[in-house]
Amino acid sequence: MTYFKSVGSICSGIEAASVAWKPLGMHFEWFSEIADFPSRVLAEKYPDIKNLGDMNKIPEKIESGEIAAPDLICGGTPCQAFSLAGWKNGLNDDRGNLTIRFVDIIDANDKRRLKNGEKPSIVFWENVEGVLTDKTNAFGCLVCSLAGFDDVIDWKHWPNAGVIHGIKRNVAWRVLDAKYFGLPQQRRRLYLMAGGKDFYPENVLFEYHTRNLSEYPSAPLLFEKEKHKFEVFREYTDCLYSAYGTKWNGNAAAYNGSLFVVQDDRIRRISPLECERLMGFPDGYTDLPGAKKTSRYQAIGNSWAVPVIKWLGKRLVEYSGDTMKLDSKEFYLFARTTEVPKQGFFIDFGKDIVEIGAEYAINCTPIPEVCEFRDMSAIVSPDASEDIYISPVGCYGIVRRKQERNLKINSRLEEVLLSISSQMPLEEIERRSRAQKRGKFSDSV
Repeated sequence: MTYFKSVGSICSGIEAASVAWKPLGMHFEWFSEIADFPSRVLAEKYPDIKNLGDMNKIPEKIESGEIAAPDLICGGTPCQAFSLAGWKNGLNDDRGNLTIRFVDIIDANDKRRLKNGEKPSIVFWENVEGVLTDKTNAFGCLVCSLAGFDDVIDWKHWPNAGVIHGIKRNVAWRVLDAKYFGLPQQRRRLYLMAGGKDFYPENVLFEYHTRNLSEYPSAPLLFEKEKHKFEVFREYTDCLYSAYGTKWNGNAAAYNGSLFVVQDDRIRRISPLECERLMGFPDGYTDLPGAKKTSRYQAIGNSWAVPVIKWLGKRLVEYSGDTMKLDSKEFYLFARTTEVPKQGFFIDFGKDIVEIGAEYAINCTPIPEVCEFRDMSAIVSPDASEDIYISPVGCYGIVRRKQERNLKINSRLEEVLLSISSQMPLEEIERRSRAQKRGKFSDSV
Protein backbone atom coordinates (compact mmCIF):
# COMPACT_ATOMS: atom_id res chain seq x y z
CA MET A 1 0.00 0.00 0.00
CA THR A 2 1.53 3.34 -1.04
CA TYR A 3 0.67 5.94 1.56
CA PHE A 4 1.88 8.95 -0.39
CA LYS A 5 2.60 10.09 -3.90
CA SER A 6 2.51 13.91 -3.75
CA VAL A 7 5.02 15.89 -1.67
CA GLY A 8 5.39 19.43 -0.40
CA SER A 9 8.89 20.47 0.68
CA ILE A 10 9.69 22.98 3.46
CA CYS A 11 13.17 24.55 3.83
CA SER A 12 13.96 22.73 0.61
CA GLY A 13 17.62 23.61 0.23
CA ILE A 14 18.93 21.92 -2.91
CA GLU A 15 16.29 19.18 -2.69
CA ALA A 16 17.91 15.95 -1.58
CA ALA A 17 14.35 14.66 -1.15
CA SER A 18 13.62 15.11 -4.85
CA VAL A 19 16.84 13.34 -5.85
CA ALA A 20 15.99 10.47 -3.49
CA TRP A 21 12.24 10.12 -4.01
CA LYS A 22 11.48 10.99 -7.62
CA PRO A 23 12.90 7.62 -8.75
CA LEU A 24 10.41 6.01 -6.32
CA GLY A 25 7.47 7.58 -8.17
CA MET A 26 6.93 10.61 -5.94
CA HIS A 27 6.07 13.99 -7.44
CA PHE A 28 6.63 17.32 -5.75
CA GLU A 29 3.83 19.88 -5.71
CA TRP A 30 5.85 22.80 -4.35
CA PHE A 31 9.09 23.85 -2.66
CA SER A 32 9.77 26.49 -0.02
CA GLU A 33 13.26 28.02 0.02
CA ILE A 34 14.45 31.60 0.55
CA ALA A 35 18.27 31.38 0.28
CA ASP A 36 19.60 32.71 -3.02
CA PHE A 37 21.91 29.96 -4.21
CA PRO A 38 19.70 26.99 -3.29
CA SER A 39 16.82 28.80 -4.98
CA ARG A 40 18.95 29.07 -8.11
CA VAL A 41 19.61 25.32 -7.96
CA LEU A 42 15.87 24.62 -7.63
CA ALA A 43 15.04 26.86 -10.58
CA GLU A 44 17.70 25.16 -12.69
CA LYS A 45 16.93 21.56 -11.75
CA TYR A 46 13.15 21.76 -11.27
CA PRO A 47 11.83 24.61 -13.43
CA ASP A 48 8.26 23.26 -13.41
CA ILE A 49 7.90 23.20 -9.61
CA LYS A 50 6.98 26.44 -7.88
CA ASN A 51 9.22 27.74 -5.10
CA LEU A 52 6.89 29.40 -2.59
CA GLY A 53 9.68 31.16 -0.74
CA ASP A 54 8.77 32.13 2.84
CA MET A 55 7.33 29.15 4.74
CA ASN A 56 5.39 31.46 7.08
CA LYS A 57 2.86 32.12 4.33
CA ILE A 58 2.19 28.48 3.48
CA PRO A 59 -0.70 27.74 5.90
CA GLU A 60 -2.82 30.48 4.36
CA LYS A 61 -1.97 29.30 0.84
CA ILE A 62 -3.06 25.75 1.68
CA GLU A 63 -6.26 26.85 3.44
CA SER A 64 -7.28 29.06 0.52
CA GLY A 65 -6.61 26.33 -2.03
CA GLU A 66 -3.94 28.42 -3.75
CA ILE A 67 -1.55 25.46 -3.49
CA ALA A 68 -2.15 21.72 -3.23
CA ALA A 69 -2.44 19.90 0.09
CA PRO A 70 0.00 17.03 -0.59
CA ASP A 71 0.11 13.50 0.81
CA LEU A 72 3.43 14.15 2.53
CA ILE A 73 5.21 17.24 3.82
CA CYS A 74 8.94 17.06 4.43
CA GLY A 75 11.27 19.59 5.93
CA GLY A 76 14.37 20.30 7.92
CA THR A 77 13.63 23.52 9.74
CA PRO A 78 16.86 25.43 10.43
CA CYS A 79 19.10 23.36 12.65
CA GLN A 80 21.36 26.23 13.71
CA ALA A 81 19.16 26.88 16.72
CA PHE A 82 19.75 23.31 17.88
CA SER A 83 23.49 22.96 17.28
CA LEU A 84 26.62 24.19 18.99
CA ALA A 85 27.12 26.53 16.04
CA GLY A 86 23.86 28.24 16.92
CA TRP A 87 24.66 28.35 20.66
CA LYS A 88 21.66 26.14 21.38
CA ASN A 89 19.26 29.06 21.57
CA GLY A 90 16.40 26.77 20.62
CA LEU A 91 12.98 28.38 20.77
CA ASN A 92 14.57 31.66 21.89
CA ASP A 93 15.98 31.87 18.37
CA ASP A 94 13.70 32.96 15.53
CA ARG A 95 14.99 30.06 13.44
CA GLY A 96 13.99 27.63 16.19
CA ASN A 97 10.47 29.02 16.16
CA LEU A 98 10.20 27.97 12.51
CA THR A 99 9.94 24.42 13.87
CA ILE A 100 6.64 25.37 15.50
CA ARG A 101 5.53 27.07 12.28
CA PHE A 102 6.25 23.76 10.59
CA VAL A 103 3.52 22.20 12.77
CA ASP A 104 1.12 24.98 11.73
CA ILE A 105 1.71 23.98 8.10
CA ILE A 106 1.00 20.32 8.85
CA ASP A 107 -2.22 21.23 10.70
CA ALA A 108 -3.40 23.44 7.84
CA ASN A 109 -2.62 20.69 5.36
CA ASP A 110 -4.57 18.08 7.34
CA LYS A 111 -7.51 20.43 7.73
CA ARG A 112 -7.66 20.90 3.96
CA ARG A 113 -7.22 17.18 3.29
CA LEU A 114 -10.02 16.32 5.72
CA LYS A 115 -12.27 18.74 3.86
CA ASN A 116 -11.31 16.94 0.63
CA GLY A 117 -12.08 13.53 2.17
CA GLU A 118 -8.41 12.49 2.26
CA LYS A 119 -6.23 10.88 4.92
CA PRO A 120 -4.01 13.02 7.16
CA SER A 121 -0.66 13.85 5.66
CA ILE A 122 2.55 11.99 6.41
CA VAL A 123 5.21 14.14 8.12
CA PHE A 124 8.94 13.77 7.49
CA TRP A 125 11.40 15.93 9.45
CA GLU A 126 15.20 15.89 9.69
CA ASN A 127 17.53 17.66 12.08
CA VAL A 128 20.80 17.48 13.98
CA GLU A 129 21.13 15.32 17.09
CA GLY A 130 21.49 18.45 19.22
CA VAL A 131 17.76 19.07 19.05
CA LEU A 132 17.29 16.12 21.42
CA THR A 133 19.10 17.96 24.22
CA ASP A 134 18.01 21.50 23.38
CA LYS A 135 17.69 23.45 26.64
CA THR A 136 14.35 24.97 25.61
CA ASN A 137 12.84 21.52 24.93
CA ALA A 138 12.11 22.49 21.34
CA PHE A 139 11.91 18.84 20.30
CA GLY A 140 9.35 18.20 23.03
CA CYS A 141 7.30 21.10 21.70
CA LEU A 142 7.45 19.63 18.21
CA VAL A 143 6.53 16.02 19.00
CA CYS A 144 3.85 16.89 21.56
CA SER A 145 2.28 19.39 19.16
CA LEU A 146 2.25 16.80 16.39
CA ALA A 147 0.74 14.21 18.76
CA GLY A 148 -1.98 16.64 19.87
CA PHE A 149 -1.10 16.64 23.57
CA ASP A 150 -2.48 19.45 25.73
CA ASP A 151 0.89 19.95 27.43
CA VAL A 152 4.51 19.47 26.48
CA ILE A 153 6.35 16.53 28.04
CA ASP A 154 9.24 17.99 30.03
CA TRP A 155 12.12 15.74 28.95
CA LYS A 156 15.63 17.14 29.20
CA HIS A 157 17.38 14.43 27.20
CA TRP A 158 15.16 12.91 24.54
CA PRO A 159 16.32 9.48 23.36
CA ASN A 160 17.89 8.74 19.98
CA ALA A 161 14.85 6.61 19.18
CA GLY A 162 11.33 6.95 20.46
CA VAL A 163 7.61 6.59 19.78
CA ILE A 164 4.64 8.73 20.76
CA HIS A 165 1.03 7.71 20.16
CA GLY A 166 -1.17 10.74 20.67
CA ILE A 167 -4.79 11.71 20.22
CA LYS A 168 -4.06 13.40 16.89
CA ARG A 169 -1.03 11.63 15.41
CA ASN A 170 1.47 8.85 15.95
CA VAL A 171 5.10 9.99 15.93
CA ALA A 172 8.42 8.13 15.80
CA TRP A 173 12.05 9.12 15.38
CA ARG A 174 15.48 7.53 15.05
CA VAL A 175 19.06 8.76 14.65
CA LEU A 176 20.81 7.22 11.63
CA ASP A 177 24.44 7.56 10.46
CA ALA A 178 25.06 8.09 6.74
CA LYS A 179 28.36 6.20 6.79
CA TYR A 180 26.37 2.93 6.89
CA PHE A 181 24.34 3.86 3.80
CA GLY A 182 27.07 3.97 1.15
CA LEU A 183 28.53 7.40 1.96
CA PRO A 184 32.02 7.62 3.48
CA GLN A 185 30.89 10.39 5.81
CA GLN A 186 30.08 10.18 9.50
CA ARG A 187 26.83 12.12 9.50
CA ARG A 188 24.43 11.32 12.32
CA ARG A 189 21.04 12.93 11.88
CA LEU A 190 17.64 12.64 13.51
CA TYR A 191 14.80 11.47 11.26
CA LEU A 192 11.19 11.83 12.37
CA MET A 193 7.98 10.56 10.82
CA ALA A 194 4.39 11.12 11.86
CA GLY A 195 0.90 10.60 10.53
CA GLY A 196 -2.71 9.93 11.47
CA LYS A 197 -3.90 7.37 14.00
CA ASP A 198 -3.93 4.58 11.40
CA PHE A 199 -0.28 5.21 10.49
CA TYR A 200 2.49 3.62 12.57
CA PRO A 201 5.76 5.40 11.74
CA GLU A 202 7.79 3.13 14.02
CA ASN A 203 7.23 0.37 11.49
CA VAL A 204 9.01 2.51 8.89
CA LEU A 205 11.83 3.88 11.01
CA PHE A 206 12.63 0.85 13.18
CA GLU A 207 13.66 -2.60 11.96
CA TYR A 208 13.25 -6.10 13.30
CA HIS A 209 16.69 -7.14 14.48
CA THR A 210 17.72 -10.35 12.72
CA ARG A 211 21.50 -10.21 12.25
CA ASN A 212 24.74 -8.91 13.72
CA LEU A 213 25.27 -5.21 13.04
CA SER A 214 28.20 -4.35 10.78
CA GLU A 215 31.32 -2.48 11.76
CA TYR A 216 32.79 0.02 9.33
CA PRO A 217 35.42 -1.90 7.33
CA SER A 218 39.01 -0.81 6.96
CA ALA A 219 40.23 0.30 3.54
CA PRO A 220 43.58 1.39 2.06
CA LEU A 221 44.43 5.01 2.83
CA LEU A 222 46.93 5.08 -0.05
CA PHE A 223 45.65 4.36 -3.54
CA GLU A 224 45.89 5.36 -7.19
CA LYS A 225 43.09 6.64 -9.37
CA GLU A 226 43.25 7.79 -12.99
CA LYS A 227 47.08 7.76 -12.82
CA HIS A 228 47.17 10.03 -9.75
CA LYS A 229 48.42 9.12 -6.28
CA PHE A 230 46.07 9.78 -3.37
CA GLU A 231 46.29 9.56 0.38
CA VAL A 232 43.50 10.09 2.91
CA PHE A 233 43.70 10.02 6.68
CA ARG A 234 40.64 7.93 7.45
CA GLU A 235 38.23 5.65 5.56
CA TYR A 236 35.41 8.18 6.03
CA THR A 237 35.18 11.89 6.77
CA ASP A 238 33.77 13.83 9.66
CA CYS A 239 30.39 15.44 9.10
CA LEU A 240 30.51 17.79 6.14
CA TYR A 241 29.44 21.16 7.52
CA SER A 242 28.09 24.22 5.75
CA ALA A 243 31.03 26.45 6.71
CA TYR A 244 33.59 24.14 5.07
CA GLY A 245 34.11 26.69 2.32
CA THR A 246 35.22 29.43 4.71
CA LYS A 247 36.14 28.04 8.15
CA TRP A 248 37.67 24.68 7.35
CA ASN A 249 41.06 25.42 8.94
CA GLY A 250 39.71 26.05 12.44
CA ASN A 251 37.49 22.99 12.70
CA ALA A 252 38.34 19.71 14.42
CA ALA A 253 38.43 18.05 11.01
CA ALA A 254 41.40 20.25 10.16
CA TYR A 255 43.37 18.35 12.80
CA ASN A 256 42.12 14.79 12.33
CA GLY A 257 42.61 15.14 8.58
CA SER A 258 39.27 13.67 7.61
CA LEU A 259 38.36 16.57 5.29
CA PHE A 260 41.74 16.72 3.57
CA VAL A 261 43.09 14.82 0.57
CA VAL A 262 46.73 14.38 -0.44
CA GLN A 263 46.98 14.30 -4.22
CA ASP A 264 50.34 13.72 -5.89
CA ASP A 265 52.19 14.73 -2.70
CA ARG A 266 50.25 17.99 -2.26
CA ILE A 267 47.48 18.48 0.27
CA ARG A 268 44.13 20.06 -0.47
CA ARG A 269 40.60 20.45 0.70
CA ILE A 270 37.82 18.28 -0.63
CA SER A 271 36.39 19.79 -3.80
CA PRO A 272 32.72 20.75 -4.33
CA LEU A 273 32.38 17.77 -6.68
CA GLU A 274 33.70 15.44 -4.00
CA CYS A 275 31.34 17.03 -1.48
CA GLU A 276 28.43 16.28 -3.82
CA ARG A 277 29.55 12.66 -3.88
CA LEU A 278 29.91 12.62 -0.08
CA MET A 279 26.23 13.54 0.16
CA GLY A 280 25.03 11.24 -2.63
CA PHE A 281 24.19 13.90 -5.24
CA PRO A 282 24.90 13.48 -8.95
CA ASP A 283 28.21 14.91 -10.12
CA GLY A 284 27.95 18.61 -10.90
CA TYR A 285 24.53 18.98 -9.26
CA THR A 286 25.44 22.39 -7.81
CA ASP A 287 27.83 23.44 -10.57
CA LEU A 288 25.76 26.32 -11.93
CA PRO A 289 27.25 28.98 -14.23
CA GLY A 290 29.17 31.46 -12.12
CA ALA A 291 28.55 29.59 -8.86
CA LYS A 292 31.03 30.40 -6.09
CA LYS A 293 32.69 27.50 -4.33
CA THR A 294 31.62 28.86 -0.96
CA SER A 295 27.97 28.84 -2.10
CA ARG A 296 28.27 25.25 -3.28
CA TYR A 297 29.99 24.12 -0.08
CA GLN A 298 27.35 25.78 2.08
CA ALA A 299 24.39 24.42 0.12
CA ILE A 300 25.76 20.88 0.04
CA GLY A 301 26.74 20.89 3.72
CA ASN A 302 23.26 22.09 4.72
CA SER A 303 21.50 19.38 2.73
CA TRP A 304 20.44 15.80 3.51
CA ALA A 305 22.31 12.57 2.88
CA VAL A 306 20.53 11.31 -0.24
CA PRO A 307 20.95 7.52 0.30
CA VAL A 308 19.51 7.73 3.82
CA ILE A 309 16.51 9.68 2.53
CA LYS A 310 16.05 7.16 -0.27
CA TRP A 311 16.22 4.23 2.18
CA LEU A 312 13.53 5.82 4.35
CA GLY A 313 11.40 6.71 1.32
CA LYS A 314 11.58 3.14 0.04
CA ARG A 315 10.50 1.78 3.41
CA LEU A 316 7.63 4.27 3.46
CA VAL A 317 6.48 3.31 -0.04
CA GLU A 318 6.58 -0.36 0.98
CA TYR A 319 4.77 0.23 4.29
CA SER A 320 1.82 -2.13 4.40
CA GLY A 321 -0.18 -0.50 7.18
CA ASP A 322 0.83 -2.98 9.85
CA THR A 323 2.28 -2.24 13.29
CA MET A 324 4.98 -3.63 15.55
CA LYS A 325 2.28 -4.01 18.23
CA LEU A 326 4.09 -1.93 20.81
CA ASP A 327 1.70 -2.36 23.72
CA SER A 328 2.91 0.19 26.27
CA LYS A 329 1.32 -1.78 29.12
CA GLU A 330 3.36 -4.93 28.56
CA PHE A 331 6.06 -5.56 31.17
CA TYR A 332 8.95 -5.34 28.71
CA LEU A 333 8.04 -1.75 27.79
CA PHE A 334 6.59 -0.60 31.09
CA ALA A 335 9.85 0.91 32.40
CA ARG A 336 10.37 2.73 29.11
CA THR A 337 6.87 4.21 28.94
CA THR A 338 5.53 7.54 30.07
CA GLU A 339 1.75 7.66 30.04
CA VAL A 340 -0.08 10.86 29.15
CA PRO A 341 -3.49 10.36 30.83
CA LYS A 342 -6.38 10.08 28.37
CA GLN A 343 -4.15 11.29 25.52
CA GLY A 344 -1.52 8.65 24.75
CA PHE A 345 1.99 7.56 25.68
CA PHE A 346 5.69 8.03 24.98
CA ILE A 347 8.14 5.10 24.77
CA ASP A 348 11.86 5.72 25.20
CA PHE A 349 13.74 3.23 22.97
CA GLY A 350 17.19 4.64 23.76
CA LYS A 351 19.75 3.96 21.04
CA ASP A 352 20.31 0.23 21.15
CA ILE A 353 18.69 -3.10 20.31
CA VAL A 354 15.46 -3.39 22.32
CA GLU A 355 14.21 -6.83 23.27
CA ILE A 356 10.43 -7.12 23.00
CA GLY A 357 9.75 -10.07 25.27
CA ALA A 358 11.03 -13.40 24.00
CA GLU A 359 9.48 -12.95 20.56
CA TYR A 360 11.63 -10.40 18.77
CA ALA A 361 13.99 -7.43 19.08
CA ILE A 362 13.88 -4.00 17.46
CA ASN A 363 16.87 -2.21 15.99
CA CYS A 364 16.85 1.39 17.23
CA THR A 365 20.57 2.04 16.62
CA PRO A 366 22.12 4.41 14.04
CA ILE A 367 23.12 1.31 12.03
CA PRO A 368 20.61 -0.37 9.68
CA GLU A 369 20.24 -4.13 9.54
CA VAL A 370 21.75 -4.21 6.05
CA CYS A 371 24.65 -1.80 5.54
CA GLU A 372 26.35 -0.50 2.42
CA PHE A 373 29.91 0.80 2.54
CA ARG A 374 32.03 2.96 0.26
CA ASP A 375 35.45 4.36 1.10
CA MET A 376 37.14 7.58 0.03
CA SER A 377 38.65 6.03 -3.09
CA ALA A 378 35.16 6.13 -4.61
CA ILE A 379 34.79 9.82 -3.82
CA VAL A 380 38.03 11.55 -4.76
CA SER A 381 38.53 13.08 -8.19
CA PRO A 382 41.81 14.25 -9.76
CA ASP A 383 40.06 17.27 -11.31
CA ALA A 384 40.62 19.59 -8.35
CA SER A 385 41.14 23.29 -8.98
CA GLU A 386 44.38 24.91 -7.88
CA ASP A 387 42.75 27.24 -5.36
CA ILE A 388 41.80 24.46 -2.94
CA TYR A 389 45.37 23.26 -2.50
CA ILE A 390 47.04 24.35 0.72
CA SER A 391 50.22 26.37 0.34
CA PRO A 392 53.34 25.84 2.46
CA VAL A 393 52.29 28.91 4.45
CA GLY A 394 48.88 27.39 5.10
CA CYS A 395 50.40 24.04 6.09
CA TYR A 396 52.72 25.77 8.52
CA GLY A 397 49.82 27.78 9.95
CA ILE A 398 47.81 24.66 10.81
CA VAL A 399 50.79 23.11 12.62
CA ARG A 400 51.56 26.37 14.43
CA ARG A 401 47.97 26.71 15.67
CA LYS A 402 48.12 23.13 16.88
CA GLN A 403 51.27 23.92 18.87
CA GLU A 404 50.03 27.26 20.23
CA ARG A 405 46.73 25.80 21.39
CA ASN A 406 48.10 22.42 22.48
CA LEU A 407 45.67 20.60 20.18
CA LYS A 408 45.74 16.96 19.13
CA ILE A 409 46.50 16.26 15.49
CA ASN A 410 46.61 13.19 13.29
CA SER A 411 50.29 12.21 13.32
CA ARG A 412 50.40 11.40 9.63
CA LEU A 413 48.66 14.70 8.80
CA GLU A 414 51.25 16.62 10.81
CA GLU A 415 54.01 14.78 8.99
CA VAL A 416 52.52 15.75 5.60
CA LEU A 417 51.99 19.38 6.63
CA LEU A 418 55.58 19.70 7.89
CA SER A 419 56.93 18.06 4.76
CA ILE A 420 55.12 20.55 2.51
CA SER A 421 55.95 23.57 4.65
CA SER A 422 59.64 22.60 4.56
CA GLN A 423 59.63 23.22 0.82
CA MET A 424 59.79 26.95 1.61
CA PRO A 425 62.41 28.51 3.92
CA LEU A 426 61.07 29.17 7.41
CA GLU A 427 62.00 32.85 7.18
CA GLU A 428 59.87 33.24 4.04
CA ILE A 429 56.95 31.39 5.62
CA GLU A 430 57.11 33.66 8.67
CA ARG A 431 57.33 36.75 6.46
CA ARG A 432 54.29 35.72 4.46
CA SER A 433 52.40 34.72 7.60
CA ARG A 434 52.99 38.17 9.14
CA ALA A 435 51.97 39.82 5.88
CA GLN A 436 48.76 37.80 5.81
CA LYS A 437 47.87 39.00 9.30
CA ARG A 438 48.39 42.60 8.14
CA GLY A 439 46.25 41.93 5.09
CA LYS A 440 49.06 42.75 2.70
CA PHE A 441 49.58 39.31 1.25
CA SER A 442 47.22 36.71 -0.07
CA ASP A 443 48.03 33.04 -0.42
CA SER A 444 45.95 29.91 -0.79
CA VAL A 445 45.62 28.16 2.55
